[in-house]
Amino acid sequence: MSLNTVEKIDELVALRNILISVSDKQGLETLVPGLLKLNPELKIFSTGGTFTMLKTLLGSAASAHLTQVSDYTGQPETQGGLVKTLDFKIYLGLLTETYNEAHQKDLSRTRSVPLDMAVVNLYPFTQTIADPNVKPEQARSNIDIGGPCMIRASAKNFLRVASVVNPSDYPMIVEELKKNNNCTTLAMRYRLAQKAFAHTAEYDRAISGYLAKTDFNDVSAGYQW
Repeated sequence: MSLNTVEKIDELVALRNILISVSDKQGLETLVPGLLKLNPELKIFSTGGTFTMLKTLLGSAASAHLTQVSDYTGQPETQGGLVKTLDFKIYLGLLTETYNEAHQKDLSRTRSVPLDMAVVNLYPFTQTIADPNVKPEQARSNIDIGGPCMIRASAKNFLRVASVVNPSDYPMIVEELKKNNNCTTLAMRYRLAQKAFAHTAEYDRAISGYLAKTDFNDVSAGYQW
């Protein structure tokens, strides 16, 4: 299999379409209005509780800017949000390259949009296992799947996509966009990718560490086999 090699990229990428799916919703009340002020035509794709929060935040403007991921993909969320974003159209939007003709044909064929930013943080696994009385099933339920996939996809494609994992970066991002006429810079996207991969690595270390120190008999005792 031959790997795709990118030969042309853009230093500046305009922010037109953004994916927001977060467990920690702090800061969205300032981030989203700030982004909309910079681009009044911004389109936001969101899921579950994040969508509900943004719909309330945007009020009457929600219909013009906000789309639920399940409406975009045509696939309803499964019970308990088990599957929300693991969809071809989402990852096509995160991984496509601007100057790749085949990628652009795929976008057109599937009626997908290129996603310019992914604002994603993960289920609170570390906070969950910090409770000394936590049950293995509670820990297992807080292992995020779609979140790390979106973070890794957007961070891998830092050539075009900004991967945002930390709410503390929201003010910096808005300021950078203001300086660059609603565009992300390659340097900023690279810095965010560094943070994104560190974030998922730390998350996976927490999970592997928990499983390593948890005796199988303690786990199996909580289930009927």
